[in-house]
Amino acid sequence: MLSILREAGWPIWPLLATSVLGLALIFERFLSLRRGLVMPRGLNEQVAEMLRNRQDTPEAINRLERNSPLGRVLAEVMRHRHLPREELRNVVEDAGRAVAHDLSRYISAIGTIAVIAPLMGLFGTVVGMIEIFGSYTPGGGDPAQLARGISIALYNTGFGILIAIPAMIAHRYLRGRVDGYLSAMEQAASRLARAVSPHAAASREGRS
Repeated sequence: MLSILREAGWPIWPLLATSVLGLALIFERFLSLRRGLVMPRGLNEQVAEMLRNRQDTPEAINRLERNSPLGRVLAEVMRHRHLPREELRNVVEDAGRAVAHDLSRYISAIGTIAVIAPLMGLFGTVVGMIEIFGSYTPGGGDPAQLARGISIALYNTGFGILIAIPAMIAHRYLRGRVDGYLSAMEQAASRLARAVSPHAAASREGRS
């Protein structure tokens, strides 16, 4: 491995740092976007039970908000349930945008790495070509310098592509996962908004 790094020349070091950064961001997002952390199983049922038992106190709503990103959205519905439907929708959309921003953290950076890694590899290729042309003199060429230039060009090109492919796959996958979470949260918030609307509340009181 060390011999490969030496043969690849100094342009490989920024690529190596980029790969380490990309891996760290990918692992962080995979850990943070686990379904159990974003949308805990049974949370919707817990909120429905809270409503049935009339346990929707400010303290309970605050605990719900701290529970998870889904809990944060549902807590906004509970906290502003007495607003008119249109105003409640605006409040929930604001909360959804904030949650979307948090869930999407670092995903754009992963996409950026997928884009710039091949360019950094191309830069290494240019450096290698400079080495190749520098090996030629009026009296002939230096085979060692020629071989070094070829090594720099090929290693950096290959390593840049090697970084870009998994970074692009991770970026697309994580973006799709976040979009799926946001769609499910929107549906859960809509169901809860209908359940806590003044008309629904009046129906529950009439049945009791």
